[in-house]
Amino acid sequence: MRTHTFLPFRQSGPHRYVPRGGLAARCFRFLRGAAAAGLMLVFPALLQHAALFAAPASKGVVVIPVNGAIGPATADFIVRGLGRAAQDHAQLAVIQLDTPGGLDTSMRQIIKAILASPVPVAAFISPGGARAASAGTYIVYASHIAAMAPGTNIGAATPVQLGLGSAAPQQPGTMPASSEGKAASASSASEPGALDTQSTEIRKQVHDAAAYIRGLAQMRGRNQAWAERAVREAVSLSAREALDQHVVDLIARDVPDLLHQLDGRTINTVAGDQHLATNNAPVVSLEPDWRSRFLAVITDPNVALILMMIGMYGLFFEFANPGFVLPGVAGAISLLVGLFALQLLPVNFVGLGLIFLGIAFLIAEAFLPTFGTLGFGGIVAFVIGALMLIDTDVPGYGVPIPLIVALTVFSALFIFTVSSVALRARRRPVVTGSEAMLGSIGIVLDEGVVAPDGTRANEAWARVHGERWRVQSAEPLDAGGEVRVTGRRGLLLTVVPLVHQPSQQGEHS
Repeated sequence: MRTHTFLPFRQSGPHRYVPRGGLAARCFRFLRGAAAAGLMLVFPALLQHAALFAAPASKGVVVIPVNGAIGPATADFIVRGLGRAAQDHAQLAVIQLDTPGGLDTSMRQIIKAILASPVPVAAFISPGGARAASAGTYIVYASHIAAMAPGTNIGAATPVQLGLGSAAPQQPGTMPASSEGKAASASSASEPGALDTQSTEIRKQVHDAAAYIRGLAQMRGRNQAWAERAVREAVSLSAREALDQHVVDLIARDVPDLLHQLDGRTINTVAGDQHLATNNAPVVSLEPDWRSRFLAVITDPNVALILMMIGMYGLFFEFANPGFVLPGVAGAISLLVGLFALQLLPVNFVGLGLIFLGIAFLIAEAFLPTFGTLGFGGIVAFVIGALMLIDTDVPGYGVPIPLIVALTVFSALFIFTVSSVALRARRRPVVTGSEAMLGSIGIVLDEGVVAPDGTRANEAWARVHGERWRVQSAEPLDAGGEVRVTGRRGLLLTVVPLVHQPSQQGEHS
């Protein structure tokens, strides 16, 4: 008879047992097979799921709305919007424009982002009644696709000082004038060919802008002659005229109509030819985030000027009253934010220096007895500096005169109020310290100190301000008599007796 040894488990590790035979072994093999089959079924699904996450997102359309003047905040919003479109592998980015113009530096930053974008960019002047003037014209010319809605217009791209703003139309061949008529003064010069330095600078800007937009027109195959006229003569076109003169590529009612018309087109970008299938593409409209809103607020010249003033006055309070902390912290933050905003704007540094000088004069008026001379000079310097601060005539970038007047009146009232309070404080009598003892009245407590020879010295103890003091006088001191303090040497007070005049009734008696 054969004997069998049953080993229900076999050790395959320090703490692991595997069934070797019987029901337990069959159950274990069944579970192992089921697990393997499950993995074989689930693994392809997992691979497909991972592939969905690793693969590019569905090719949609990103819409970037732009309303108002082109500035640092707008440039940051558009550049980051185009970056997101490239990151999401969108097939088209639409910049929906409605702008009167903007700053030259911000405009060129946007155009550089458009030219370097691997995603086709469509500049769409929309909705009806919108415009793409000045800097907007350059952005439209730089885009891969140019479109307009009915009732919109484009043009007036004459440069104004350091920015780009709308200028009055002029006759062909004449110099474009800025809003201050600087070029007009040159054209009316008495001597032929006489040009002042300012007019020469404007001429340089016009030639540079004309060459810039002409290069963009050549790159996109659009009307070069009209683009140059828009710069030199500040001409504008309606939507239908722009389409007829090959300034834009198409007219669309809205974004869905634009996408319908662009469906099937092939656009050449820096990444190669991109085929558009926009008929049923998902549309994502971007909205400005906190960063764009923050930049839009602080780059307003009015806000930047107010922040600078808050910063200066906050630091003034902190230095005048050390230990308050809050004015110093708020002032330092406001001043730094204001300076950051100003470095993003076309600032005249002479005007900025006059503003700081004016505020410094107003603060100095509170400490120096100049009888209003520094205060008046500070007000004049502040007003002139505020008028000169923003070195451009671009619409939306400038400090309005009512704000300058309000800030000047507030500063003058504030400083003169502080000065009057300080003056009254200086006139108050001293109530503590050695100086407070002078002129004080005391009561003699004894007859005085007796010298060794038996004579009484003119020294005694007196109570002054509730304290016992050793006092000395050139005259005899009587107990209970009143004395006035005239000096102090350490713990010894010099006094003089007070002689009370008899009343009139006593004299008559």
